[in-house]
Formats: sequence, structure tokens, C-alpha cells
Amino acid sequence: MKKIIKIGIPILSIFLLIACGNNENKKQENPEDSETSVQISKEPEIRINDDVLNAIYSQYANLTVALAQDNLAEAKLAANAIEAGAREISNNSNLAESAASIVSAPDIEKQRAAYSKLSDEMVALLKKAGMTQAELYVEYCPMAFDNKGAVWISSTKEVRNPYFGEKMLNCGEVKEIIK
Repeated sequence: MKKIIKIGIPILSIFLLIACGNNENKKQENPEDSETSVQISKEPEIRINDDVLNAIYSQYANLTVALAQDNLAEAKLAANAIEAGAREISNNSNLAESAASIVSAPDIEKQRAAYSKLSDEMVALLKKAGMTQAELYVEYCPMAFDNKGAVWISSTKEVRNPYFGEKMLNCGEVKEIIK
């Protein structure tokens, strides 16, 4: 019995020290506990005068981010939500058709082509509805679609190009402000 205690206590102590050391490492790896964690800037709260269009725009923003990140699956999810919301718009908009084209697109390039049509429609609807709070930016990429150019809407002036994604993320400029 004395032999087990003499051997067991040092081994148990080693395990305890190792376990305590692992907890210290986990605490340092958690960015929320770190004093130097990066603060993510919050985008301005957007309010459009039309409640249905306001809900659709939030999904449009998700779609824009997904395309800028070259994420086919996320783009389909956001477009699916846009399609459902667009069916609630009473003025025969083509949003639902464009969103459905994005959902059924086999690749990201076809999604981007349908997104261009969706964006044109969104710009027209947003200008007509107007803003209650904040402003939106109509951004333009002159190189999209073999230099034909295309627009999209953003809540910030910072360009995040959904037509070229990671290849040319900052290509474009603000063309107009919707207030």
C-alpha cells in the first residue's frame, strides 16, 4: 500500500499540473477574454419606408456578402429568403424571379448574373420607397460582365465587390446615395 501511495501521489501531481496548464492555454486562446481582441464595427441600422422591402434588404445584404466571399451555398440561402419575401410585394416586381434564378444557379458566375438583375430591381424599388433611417450606397463595378458594368447596394461606402469576390474585392466605386 505504501508503494502505491509513493508512486501514485507523484503521478497524480503530474496529471494535475498538466491539466491546470491546459486550462491556462485555453483561457489565453479565447479572444473574448483577451484585452487585445478585435472590435467588429457595427453597420448602421437601415430602415426603409416599406416594411416588406426592409426585410428583403436584410437578406439582400447577406446575399451580397456571400457573393463577395465566393460562397455559393450561402448565396442560395439568402436568395431563397429574398424569393419568399418578394412574393409579398404588390407591384409585380421581378425580384422573386431573379432570386429564384440565384437559388437554381449551378455555379457562382450564373448566380452573379442573376444578382445583377436583382440589384437593378432593388435599386429601383429602394429609390421609390425611400429611407426612414440611414442611407444606402449604389456601388458600381465597371469591369463586371466583360466591362459592361453592374451595380449593387451597400450600407457602407466601403467597396466589397460581389461580382468578382476575392479576386477583385475592392474593385468599384460609389455611384449614388439613396436617402
